[in-house]
Amino acid sequence: MTRIALTGFRQDRGLPLTEADHDARPHDLLAVVTYGKLQILVDGMPLVASKGDIVYVPSHSTYEEDYAANAFHEKYVARLAPRDTAVGLPLLDDGVPRVLRYAPFEWMADRLRALLGDWQEQAPYAVIRCEGILLELVAIWCRELLREPPSPSSLLLTERMKAYIAGHYREKITKEELGDAIGRTPNHAAALFKRATGQTISEYAHAVRVKTAVYMLKESLLTAGEISEYLGYRDLSYFHRIFKKLTGFPPAHFMNERNTNH
Repeated sequence: MTRIALTGFRQDRGLPLTEADHDARPHDLLAVVTYGKLQILVDGMPLVASKGDIVYVPSHSTYEEDYAANAFHEKYVARLAPRDTAVGLPLLDDGVPRVLRYAPFEWMADRLRALLGDWQEQAPYAVIRCEGILLELVAIWCRELLREPPSPSSLLLTERMKAYIAGHYREKITKEELGDAIGRTPNHAAALFKRATGQTISEYAHAVRVKTAVYMLKESLLTAGEISEYLGYRDLSYFHRIFKKLTGFPPAHFMNERNTNH
C-alpha cells in the first residue's frame, strides 16, 4: 500500500524554511506557496515559486532561502520521512528538486486547510487522515507532470466561468448557465471547467460559498443559520456537512475565533 509518512506540517507567513526545518533533516520537503513569492537555493541553484506553486526538495539536497530575493510570502510546509522504496509517485520517486504549478488553486487550498486543521487538532486518527489528504494531493500533482498545459483560450474561458460563479455563487449554478456565459455548449463548459480546475461546477461553487462563510463566521455577528440562508443553503444540516467536509471543522470553530476577536 502506498504511504507517505508525514512528520511535520505547518502554515507560515514568511518564516524561513531553514529556521524550522534544518534541524529536522533528513526529510523530503514540500512547500505550497499561497501568497507572494518564495525563492530558495537548492544545491546552490535558485528555485522560484509564486502563488499556487508546489516546491519539492528531496532529502539528499541542501537548501536555504534566498533572503535578498524573497518578497513577503505565505506557504504550507510539509516534512516527509525518508523512504527506502519507491512509492509509485514520480514527484517523490524521481528525487529531483522542482517547482510545479497546479492550476486548480482553490481546491488545493481547501484540501491544505483541512489537512492543517486535523494536524493542529490531533483528534483520533488525525495523522492517518492527514497522510491520506497529502497522498491525494501528491497523486494529483503527479498528473500535472504528465499533462500538457492548458491553452490560453481555455484559461480565458475558465476565468470567465469563475467570474460568473463569483457573481452568482449564492444561487444554484448550472452548466447551461456557464455554457451561455462563455458561448459554448453546457457539456463543453462543464468538461472544460473540470479539466482546468480539478473540480465540478458544484464543487467549486461550494468552495466559494464556504470560503465566504468562514469570513462571515469570523467577522460578522450573524448566526450559522443566518449565514447558511444568506449563502443559499436552505437546509442548515446540509450546510454543516458541506462546511465540515471542506474545512475539517464545524462552523462553531470559527465562531469561537470571532468571540476572541470581538
